[in-house]
Amino acid sequence: MSADVLSDVLSAVHLSGSVFFEVMAKAPWVAEAPDAAEIAHEVAPGAQHVIEYHVVTHGSCWISLVGDHPTEPVRLREGDIVVVPHGDAHVVSSEPGMRAKPGLDISRYSEESNARPFLLRTGGDGPSDTNLICGFFSCDARPFNPLLDSLPRFMRFGRDTTTSHTLLDQFIRFAATEMGNKRAGSRSVLNRLSELMFVEIIRLHMNDLVDSNTGWLAGLRDPLVGRTLTLLHTRPSHSWTLEELASEAATSRSVLVDRFAHLVGCPPIQYLAQWRMQIAARRLLDPGATIALVAHEVGYESEAAFSRAFKKLVGRSPGQWRAAPFDPAQLGSSANAPVNAGTLKQDTWKAGTPANQELQARS
Repeated sequence: MSADVLSDVLSAVHLSGSVFFEVMAKAPWVAEAPDAAEIAHEVAPGAQHVIEYHVVTHGSCWISLVGDHPTEPVRLREGDIVVVPHGDAHVVSSEPGMRAKPGLDISRYSEESNARPFLLRTGGDGPSDTNLICGFFSCDARPFNPLLDSLPRFMRFGRDTTTSHTLLDQFIRFAATEMGNKRAGSRSVLNRLSELMFVEIIRLHMNDLVDSNTGWLAGLRDPLVGRTLTLLHTRPSHSWTLEELASEAATSRSVLVDRFAHLVGCPPIQYLAQWRMQIAARRLLDPGATIALVAHEVGYESEAAFSRAFKKLVGRSPGQWRAAPFDPAQLGSSANAPVNAGTLKQDTWKAGTPANQELQARS
């Protein structure tokens, strides 16, 4: 059975919607969000990474990234959706160029069942002229999240940027209704709606990619690399060799390595090794899964061989990962994080790389 690779990755990195709040603003107004790494433990306790988004349900405003990756202000209009995949600090305001002290209180997690969605009123005393729905997605960033690595720092979708905005419009209308009614179960409905919205945004982003784009998503839509990714995700525990992969993908080993490395950032066998570690990392958090069982599930006959490979790629032994899968103090840091496929230097892997390399999983 063929794998739905995007769904496979979204499931493996544990994507989840979390924490909604509604902003009702009257000009002049400004709100500044800190780097998501600073509030991840408040927004979604236990999450490795959070992605922020904003939906304009009424009126208009401006948004810009600040900090290490600043951008020029972008005008947002009713129906626009903005996603900040890497959690950069950003400013949302009634006019461009405004700044404020970053606010943390709105993202504080509460155990009270009726605490969310929050309502935030800001700006002047008159009637609201801009309404937004804001929220977060949480996901794993380590040991391996190829989707996150392939996303830009800022994504905007509106009626003037895509011809396939129907599903996003439906999300906006449905979410606005749920926010207004606040019926029993609204929080769960909003969380699921946000996840559906994120998947649709990823699909729209894929549709907008051009042939010159590189990255995991570009590889997924490429006929040859997409077939190879499907093979690897369908049978991740199989002892794949480049020769077998190339045969299944109906190409030569050198063409496969060149094309895969050009788009994804590493050769297919190395990608498989990292993907196996992501699968293993999630399974290791299951109290009922022994290290030996996890090793077998991801294609290793030897627990010792699996433990060596896991520590080499993840930076910690399986037992250490199980005890503490990540340190919240290191969120947003590259410390102790493995090199992801999308960050590898492409010139490291050329056609001259030995084409008969195998993942030594069953040693």
